[in-house]
This record gives sequence, structure tokens and C-alpha cells, in this order.
Amino acid sequence: MATASTPDVPPELRRAVDAVLPGARTDLEALVRIPSIWADPAHAEDTRRSADAVATLAREAGAATVDVLAAPGGAPAVVAHWPGPENTPTVMLYAHHDVQPTGGDELWTSAPFEPREEAGRLYGRGAADDKAGVMTHLATLRAFDGRPPVGVTLFVEGEEESGSPTLSALLAEHHERLAADVIVIADAANPAVDVPALTTSLRGLANIVVEVAMLERAVHSGMLGGPAGDALTALCRLLATLHDDKGSVAVPGLVRGSSEAPDVSEEQFRGDAGLLDGVELLGTGTVPERLAHQPAIAVLGIDAPAVDGAANILVHRARAMISARLAPGDSTADALTAIREHLERHVPWGAHLDVALHASGEPFALSPVGDVYDLARRALSAAFGSETVEMGMGGTIPFIAEFARTFPGATVLVTGVGDPASRWHGIDESLDLGMLGRCVLAETMLLQSLAS
Repeated sequence: MATASTPDVPPELRRAVDAVLPGARTDLEALVRIPSIWADPAHAEDTRRSADAVATLAREAGAATVDVLAAPGGAPAVVAHWPGPENTPTVMLYAHHDVQPTGGDELWTSAPFEPREEAGRLYGRGAADDKAGVMTHLATLRAFDGRPPVGVTLFVEGEEESGSPTLSALLAEHHERLAADVIVIADAANPAVDVPALTTSLRGLANIVVEVAMLERAVHSGMLGGPAGDALTALCRLLATLHDDKGSVAVPGLVRGSSEAPDVSEEQFRGDAGLLDGVELLGTGTVPERLAHQPAIAVLGIDAPAVDGAANILVHRARAMISARLAPGDSTADALTAIREHLERHVPWGAHLDVALHASGEPFALSPVGDVYDLARRALSAAFGSETVEMGMGGTIPFIAEFARTFPGATVLVTGVGDPASRWHGIDESLDLGMLGRCVLAETMLLQSLAS
């Protein structure tokens, strides 16, 4: 129910949305059953099946045209169009149908590609990220019986979880058919299942391979160890310099920002993150600042001998992949320079060092002002029954900057159908089904208001 400070929901829109939600739930489960892991070549055909399934759903929702497209070497994307009444704007509704690898099927409570409901949440890989976004858009179009009050282009990408490597080519080739006045990207999250958000900033990403060499070859640790060091120990000492004693990133030159977003209780964050008892939170500042407006560095992996079967030798070379999340206002080029210079200053014992950029995505910030943002806030607040908040997101979505560059006149809205408990990319990913309904209602209200 709306509060005194939030607008009311038109009864006819609420009835229309309520009518389509059961079918949307069924179709979401069907999409979750398709393991569309484009990053894994073994699932390339599954990703094509997923695109075909989305295309079929778009046709059934009344699209005038539906195509499955791909740039050379790229994943299949779905582009569908619903013409709007004369003199109404065109809205692009974006989501992606590819999903992350499971991280180990055996670690899930139940099979990751067999949807399961428990306590109002639907569990399964892609249930939240981002097949919920796909079904939010399709359910909105169904609520209008396939005749939306504005022009709509549905764009469902197939390689977002791989960094959208061919998106630029796809946008260039199909620029005219994808052009829009408003772009709604349903690929972010809300701070709680009953609190809607517009995401206004995202951190950037620089994945960097750091390699340390100490010896020409592996040698006996007893005969030569002591005067001769090993690369793995040198690498560990080097990686330890990336943080100070409080866990804050200790690399000079990286941008650090602040946030006016309300702080999150440590208890809530610990529960959302699954921190073990006694483990401290890293860094300083509010939780929103540490999550979205400060840099973060994590070690994603190390090439080293396994403990089982390790030999008594000095490792001559060792390397690690570090992931640096960059605050809005930074750039991957500047951050790479800062991190490389830091590592060069701190590499121990004269070890040879190589630093190489593996993957990157620029940070991005939106200016949430103007009529479209005002309408979006009203729609979200009405559907959720609480005030819309603006928040930064710690993750990286490189294609948002790509959309902004390609369609500079469009207003970009970043919404989402997830919450902190959704565990995007993690084990036991899930979607709150009540929030799915609120997101569909909000999007339906937004399209209706944009018509006028």
C-alpha cells in the first residue's frame, strides 16, 4: 500500500499486472532451466536455445518484428519491436539472457538449473541475474496486451556476463532499429525487496595479471633455499602491500569518493555477505561508500603448485590475477598506471615483475535529473509503496557507458530485479517473487506515464 508521500497505483494497471504474473513466473522457470552460459563453449548451443526461447516469448507478447541477431563471433541477441501511437517516444527495454557459471553444482542446495521456490524466493542460476529482467520487460508488454502506450524496442543481449565484447559492433550495425528516447536497463539491484532504487553510479573494473620471477628454473629447497628465494613467497609479500592494516586499498592515485546514501547496519551487511563470526569489515567510511565509491582490490586466483603433491623445490615463477574495482571518476588507464607503479615500488628482493591488463570496464555515473527520472521515481515509489532511493553499485556494467555514447540523446535508467539476498553470480542465486511483481508494476506505470 502506498504511503502518504507516494503516489497511488491506477487500479486498472494493478489488475492487468496481477493477471500476467502467474504466466511470467512459469516462463521465468522455463528460461532458468536453460543453462545459457555463453562464457563456456560447451553451452553455446544452450545460449542459442535461450535466445530462441526469448524470441518466441516476444512474438507471443505481440511484437511486430522479432529477430535473433549476432555480431561476428558474438552471442545471439534478441531484438523485438512494438510500434507506439503517433508522437509517442520510443523506449528500449534492455536485459540479458546469458548467465554465469554455477561455481560448482555440488555446492548448491538444489540443482542450479532446476528452479525451486522456498519462502517466497525462486532459486536457480539466472533467476535474478538477469532472466528476471527479461521477464519483467515481457510481463510489462503482456500487461498492455501487446499494445504498449509508447514505442518499445526489446533488446535482450547474450554475452553480458562475458563483458559484452561484440556489443559495440552490434550497436553500430543496428543503430537505427535500436535508437530510443529512453533506455531502461534492468540489470542492477534494489537495497531491499521493498525499497526501490535507481542506480546512478557503477564502479569500473581492471583485472590485472601480476607475475613474479626469481629463478631461471625450479631448484631444490634444501640445497639452495635460504640465500635463494622463491617466487611464490615474493608474490605473497607483494600482494600484501595492496592493503593497509585496516583493509583499505593502499595504492596511491586511485580515486576515492563519498556518498550521501544512508548507511547500512553492519549486522545486515554481514548477513548479506555471509561473513564468518569474528571476521572484520575491511576499510573505513560508510558501507555504501566502501561498496560503490571507493576502490577495492581482491586476489582472484594464483598459479601455484597444489598442496597435495607439492615437491621440495623453490618455485621459480608465480603469478596472480588481481581484480581492482574503481570508483566513479577514475579510469582504467590511470588505475593501471597507479597499480603498476605501486607494484614496481614494492616488489621484494629484486624479483623480476610483469604486470599486464587482462580485462577492463570503465566506471560510470549518471546525472539523475529531468522529467524522465521524475516519472521513474514516481512509478517505482507507487509500485513499491516506499520512497525511491538513488544508489551506487559496486559492480561493473561496461555496456551502460556504451549505450550512453551510442545514443547521447537518450535518458538512461538503471533499474533492477534483485536485492542483497539474491546472491548474483554466487551459490544459491535467488529472486524474491514479490519484488518481481512490484518491478513489473513500476515499469508498466513508467511506460504509461511516458505516453503523456
